Amino acid sequence: MSPRHPDCHGNLINTPLRFAGADGWLVLRLVGLLVFLGAASSCPINCDCHSKTSLVQCHPSSPQEIPEDYPHWVQNLSITNSNIPILRSSTFRRNGTNLHNLTTLILVNDNLQAIEARAFSDLPRLTTLDMSLNALRNLPGEAFAGLSHLRVLKLNQALGEPSLIFNLPWTQHLRSLQTLEVSGNGLQSFPLALMDLENLQMVHLGNNSIQRLSEEEISVLRDRKIRIYMSLNPFICDCRIRDMVYWLHNSSQTLDAQNLRCSEPPDLNGSLVFNLKVDSMKCKNEDLETASYVFFGIVLALIGVIFLMVLYLNRRGIKRWLNNFREACRDQMEGYHYRYEQDSDPRRSNASTGI
Repeated sequence: MSPRHPDCHGNLINTPLRFAGADGWLVLRLVGLLVFLGAASSCPINCDCHSKTSLVQCHPSSPQEIPEDYPHWVQNLSITNSNIPILRSSTFRRNGTNLHNLTTLILVNDNLQAIEARAFSDLPRLTTLDMSLNALRNLPGEAFAGLSHLRVLKLNQALGEPSLIFNLPWTQHLRSLQTLEVSGNGLQSFPLALMDLENLQMVHLGNNSIQRLSEEEISVLRDRKIRIYMSLNPFICDCRIRDMVYWLHNSSQTLDAQNLRCSEPPDLNGSLVFNLKVDSMKCKNEDLETASYVFFGIVLALIGVIFLMVLYLNRRGIKRWLNNFREACRDQMEGYHYRYEQDSDPRRSNASTGI
C-alpha cells in the first residue's frame, strides 16, 4: 500500500512507492521468493500435509483422480480409499511437483486393477511401496521399471489373479527388494519364481491356501536362508507334512512357526503343527484309493489287449479247432440219432415180442 502525504492545501494524497537501485530489486526478489515458497508449500485439495514428518495423506473425492501439486518437501505420500483402476505411466510425471525425493508411497484400497509399464519410473528413490487391498489383474514385466532402490513391496490381498505372483518378468527390476508381503492372495504353494530376487530376505505368506511345503520348496528356502511368515494357512497334517515338521523343528526361518495350525484331518483340526508327532501321522486314503482304482483299470485294460492279441495271432488254429469241434459234435449227434431210430423201429419191437 502506498504511503499518504498532505499536499499544499492540507489534503492527504497517495504517493507512489519507489525503490531505488539494487536495494529495490533485492526487495522484489525476496517478495517473489516468498510467494513461490508459499505456493510450493500449499497442500492439495482433500489432502493433509505434515511438514514435520514430510508426510502427505490424501483421500481423493473424485474417481480416477490422483491429486497434483504436492509440497516440495514431501517424502511420504499416502493415497487411500480412492478409485484408481489404472495406474498410468504418466500418473506421477504430470504432477506439478517433482517427486524424485519420494521414498514411501502408499496406494491402499484404491480399486487398483492394472499398472502400465514404467508407471513408477519418475520415483527413482522409492524404497517402500504398499499396494495392499486392491485387485490387480494385469502386472506387465515393465510395471516396476525404475525402482532399483525399492526394498519393501506390500501386495497383501492385492492380487485379483493369484497366478500373477508366478509371472517372473515383473521381478526383473526389483534387484534390491528385501521384503515381499503377499498375504491373503489365495496362493496354494510357495512361489519359487521369487527366487530370482537375489536380495530377497523375507516373505509374508500368511492367510493363503498353502497346505504344506514340498521337499523342493524347503530345500530352496534352506539354501537361500529366507525368513517367512505362514500363519492362517489350512495345513493338512498327514504323513506328507513330515518334511515340513522336521524343518520347523530344526530351523528358525519360519518366524511364526509356533502359530501354525492344522485344518485336516478332522481329529487334528486346530492342533499346532509344531507339536505334531511325526511317527504317528497317517496319510489320507482318498488319493491312495484313487490311485488303486486307476491302476486296477490299467491292469484290466492290458489283460484285455493281450487276450485280443492272442486271439488274433492264433485265429487259424482257433478256426481249425472250432471246425473239429463242430465235426465231433455232428458225429456225436448222428450217433444219438441212429440209436434213437433203432430203438423206435416197430419190426424190432415185434421180433422181441415173438421171442
